[in-house]
Amino acid sequence: MKNISKKQKSKYENLYYHPYKKNNIKDKLLTSISILFSTIAILPLVLVLAYILIKGGSLLSYDLLTNLPEPPGDDIISAGGIGNAIIGTLIITIIATFISVPIGIGGGIYLAEYSKGALFSKFIRFGTNVLSGVPSIIAGVFIYGIIVYTKIIFGSNFSAIAGGMALSILMIPTVIKTTDEGLKLVSQELRKGALGVGASKFVTITQITLPAAINPIATGILLAIARAAGETAPLIFTALFSFYWSSSPQSILEPIASLSVLIYNFAIEPYKAQNELAWAASFILVLLLLFLNILSKWLSKRTNLET
Repeated sequence: MKNISKKQKSKYENLYYHPYKKNNIKDKLLTSISILFSTIAILPLVLVLAYILIKGGSLLSYDLLTNLPEPPGDDIISAGGIGNAIIGTLIITIIATFISVPIGIGGGIYLAEYSKGALFSKFIRFGTNVLSGVPSIIAGVFIYGIIVYTKIIFGSNFSAIAGGMALSILMIPTVIKTTDEGLKLVSQELRKGALGVGASKFVTITQITLPAAINPIATGILLAIARAAGETAPLIFTALFSFYWSSSPQSILEPIASLSVLIYNFAIEPYKAQNELAWAASFILVLLLLFLNILSKWLSKRTNLET
């Protein structure tokens, strides 16, 4: 560059970075503002997780995970444990998964493989988008009116089955969407190759396209479970709560404990022991939801690497 004349140097002047130019200063300013707003957006999550860790993490113990909760009272030192709430949450979530996954996958298969952009498929997509935005309490009130109030399921009212049905309403839109999008990612050459060797549409879907899209579908199922497992309002109207173990098949027809409802019930109690148990249950529930979200993120990344 030493041999470049002043005329040539001025010609290439615009190729050099000038930190104090107006455009560069503006770029730095906007970058700083975007970083600031991103930090503000993520700050509530960090604060919530830190606060729950401080308040509930210190209470974690073996007895907490295996004992039953004690009824509220000002004469008790310990409020017991959350063992039945953990089991109840698993039972309700499993019931919801068994209901929503077949329906959601079936709906996604129809939209991706059979619909041709007709009016009915557009209606399903529109309905799925609307259902995904419906407040969770509406699902609880709906199941309360259809299942709990009428006692249509073997004469039971509040039950694990009713709670699972309410949560399945919240899960179905997510499963449908991810199944639809996951099947669209499968190459058309796979379908044409299977059909070309004489495979039927059913065989092509069940043995070619569905296995190829299993990762995004599984990701959607995990995200749906993560959303449903933390819901409270639908379970207040459907599963209610119980201070006892759910140890028999008959218990799915009875009121059942869950972590979210336990947190709600004990957090509003005027007793310190119950409040501490609510914080401990919050910590366990947050850990469960974090695990499900991290697992779904890992599956999503794995899908992107394979495609």
